Amino acid sequence: MQTRLISLLASLMLGAAGCSSGSDGGGGGQPPPPPPPPITSAEAFQFLNQATFGATEAEAQRLINLRYEAWIDEQLALPVSLQLPHVQSLPLPQFIGELQNDRVDIWFRNALHENDQLRQRVAFALSQIMVVSQLGVLNNYPYGLASYHDMLARNAFGNYRDLIEEVTLHPAMGVYLSMLGNEKPDPANNIRPDENYARELMQLFSIGLVELNIDGTVRTDGQGQPIPTYDQAVIEGFAHVYTGWNYAGFADFRMAFPTLLNQVVPMQLYQPFHDTGAKTLLNGFTVPAGQTGDQDLAMALDNVFNHPNVGPFMAMRLIERLTTSNPSPQYVERVARVFNDNGLGERGDLGAVVKAILLDPEARSTVGEASGKIKEPLLRLTQLFRAYDATSQSGRYPLGFAYIVFGQGPLQSPSVFNFYSPFYAPPGEIRDSGYVAPELEIATEYLNTYVTNYMFFQAFGLNQTVPDLQPDDVYIDFSEEMTVASDVDALINMVAAKLLGGQISATLRNETAGMLALIPDSEPALRAAEAIYFISTSPEYAYQR
Repeated sequence: MQTRLISLLASLMLGAAGCSSGSDGGGGGQPPPPPPPPITSAEAFQFLNQATFGATEAEAQRLINLRYEAWIDEQLALPVSLQLPHVQSLPLPQFIGELQNDRVDIWFRNALHENDQLRQRVAFALSQIMVVSQLGVLNNYPYGLASYHDMLARNAFGNYRDLIEEVTLHPAMGVYLSMLGNEKPDPANNIRPDENYARELMQLFSIGLVELNIDGTVRTDGQGQPIPTYDQAVIEGFAHVYTGWNYAGFADFRMAFPTLLNQVVPMQLYQPFHDTGAKTLLNGFTVPAGQTGDQDLAMALDNVFNHPNVGPFMAMRLIERLTTSNPSPQYVERVARVFNDNGLGERGDLGAVVKAILLDPEARSTVGEASGKIKEPLLRLTQLFRAYDATSQSGRYPLGFAYIVFGQGPLQSPSVFNFYSPFYAPPGEIRDSGYVAPELEIATEYLNTYVTNYMFFQAFGLNQTVPDLQPDDVYIDFSEEMTVASDVDALINMVAAKLLGGQISATLRNETAGMLALIPDSEPALRAAEAIYFISTSPEYAYQR
């Protein structure tokens, strides 16, 4: 089925060793178990394409030397690379929204060059679960968006309960889902608490619409119908909890307004505007009347955090973003159990969850009917950039238009529902087989053409051989490929090693060789560009094993 699935994905897009788990010898005179088999280059690439913004040969060799668990532990200990200090260091332009390009620039710099690859990759995954976006009301909030991403990165390996509190109180989220400025009911003035954030925190950030078993399968009632997780009364209860919060630093709730300083600090409670009545929350829990807004918020977030859906819900969402679009129920359950208890009695340890996702046997195997996933378009670009040391003379990556070309960009989702639905299945064999392929929702003819054309322009028009490159032109360096370009097989092997971990099908090899044969061997730059373009636009490159 896997070969069949890859073939199907190809037509739609146009165009392991197990983890280290040995012990230090046995007792009773028994010899110690043999060491685990060495990690192959292909296995290293598979892992790194799950855990970073793109495998490179150098990092693959480091992983082979360290092995999986030690590499993850090293990543968990690295400090976070931030965006906000860079954006704040820049001169203020006439229009503050112009700094969004600089925010995207520092995202690319961190994604391509910083060492905390796993943290940044998980932050990118979280940004597609707990969505805020530049496209809309936050266009003039570059500081707020940079701060929001930094908050996700800081919490990527922290506790989920801390994460949802920081998400809830961040002004970027407050503006985006209209919790900021939410006030208690005033029937005389037709004021009612806004329900937007109350609904989305449950539906998209934590528990989903229906009750789940620990393995992520849907719970049903006696009639075989899914059991809803909440109703309108619960939405209203949470909406009343989230009242009285606004920009920090003002004496009057209604006089609070955004500044460059208060869009990067948590919202402030203005108690007179908080509803102090009793509130009904999940599973019949009631917040008592007469409490402060802080007390209500703590109870409400604890109520969400302790819902049994959160473990399988977050397990599925993070697995889908990192390793496979179609995890087995057993995979989901193993990860959900780590969310529920990290082995030390702690619930919600995201670092332990990420580690469990990456070390799971299902993640470390290519065996299965629907293993792996389609690479997100932005990750196809970052992998190419990392493999070929993409840079510019200015050191900048002015790619604020990424969401137009690739259908996605950092904090540039078209809506709170992300770039695509986790439930999307293209019509045909994938849907008929009960599988999903979320990324294919944006693999439209229009966007596939854009992506393919951009890869063409990158390979042929933005490389180290092009004269008169502009300071901000992001170009790749394939000088190494040019040294072997006269040997078609050697050139294909080199490009396949850098982009595919050495795994290339006979079909792709033959098709690439046929194209290269049309270019004289006296044109090494053209041959190198053609090989990179052909492989980087192939379904094999777009498929993450």
